[in-house]
Amino acid sequence: MNDAPAGTARPFWHPENHADRRPMLLGRGRVKTVLRRWFEDQGFIEVECGAVQLSPGNETHLHGFAVIWRPDGGAEQTRYLHTSPEFAAKKLLAAGETRIVDFARVWRNGEQGPLHSPEFTMIEWYRAGKGSGAAWTDVIADTVALARTAQDAGGNGVLRWQGRSCDAAAEPEMITCQQAFAAHAGIDLAACLNDRDALAAEIARIGLSVRADDNWSDLFSRVIVTIEPKLGDGRLTILTHYPVCEAALARPCPDDTRWAERFEAYACGVELANGFGELTDAAEQRRRFVADMDEKQRIYARRYPIDEDFIAALGHMPPASGVALGFDRLALLALGGTHINQVIWTPFPA
Repeated sequence: MNDAPAGTARPFWHPENHADRRPMLLGRGRVKTVLRRWFEDQGFIEVECGAVQLSPGNETHLHGFAVIWRPDGGAEQTRYLHTSPEFAAKKLLAAGETRIVDFARVWRNGEQGPLHSPEFTMIEWYRAGKGSGAAWTDVIADTVALARTAQDAGGNGVLRWQGRSCDAAAEPEMITCQQAFAAHAGIDLAACLNDRDALAAEIARIGLSVRADDNWSDLFSRVIVTIEPKLGDGRLTILTHYPVCEAALARPCPDDTRWAERFEAYACGVELANGFGELTDAAEQRRRFVADMDEKQRIYARRYPIDEDFIAALGHMPPASGVALGFDRLALLALGGTHINQVIWTPFPA
């Protein structure tokens, strides 16, 4: 029986609504249990990074939730709920940890839809140290293994989204950004690197819009969003070697510094994970953060502070690689759902 007023949806806590949702929620728990076991078997230590931080993250297009801290006897100060546990986790690497994972609650303002919740669970893990398998290829292998483990726990045999399927057990497609631009957009990305006008001409040629105030990054994003839906059909796609300017926290590839050790994993056109060979050059990291905050100021008329403690920690951090994986999305695809709220116990208030 629907007790809600006419024309309104029943709330998630309505007993009939909850009964309908409960099988997916229990499936979420099943997937989470096997992923936790996987990390434990691989020798990772589960950590819990604090959610309230000086900065929510310094990426241009990510927006945080501000909170007010009232220190005893002091003036009110603005802090933020983190968009990722990355800054705190890397401080733990600087402290000496070598294999850590956080099943972290994170918050991103303004993101809501079938694949987006403003509050969600991110699995973020790191391998650090020369002797601990800390290359970015190692965390790519981790990501594939986790997708396969989740798929098995889901019980459907494949990952599914909007009528498409992806068998995570199959050998993944490995494709660079340069190859993806050529195959799916007909653009020679290498010929347009850092040349705004050249990339604009190519985008106009294939029929996409170009605005006068678009910078190179804007244009790159306009193409990549047309490519992403084509990835992860039938098997996982691992998209690698992003331009350095599109990988703010990643180190350059040693064999070609135009490209960065950044990858993203896709299934059924859905981005599941974003990983890096981590940048540990503190001066370069500061330069990138300042540039990104200048862009945020230009586009959104706001900026976030730089966590100086994080910059200091980078000077002590060993070589490392890490990944941020959207757990709710992975569970959703493993269970064959249609909306991210189906795998969230208490959905974000609309």
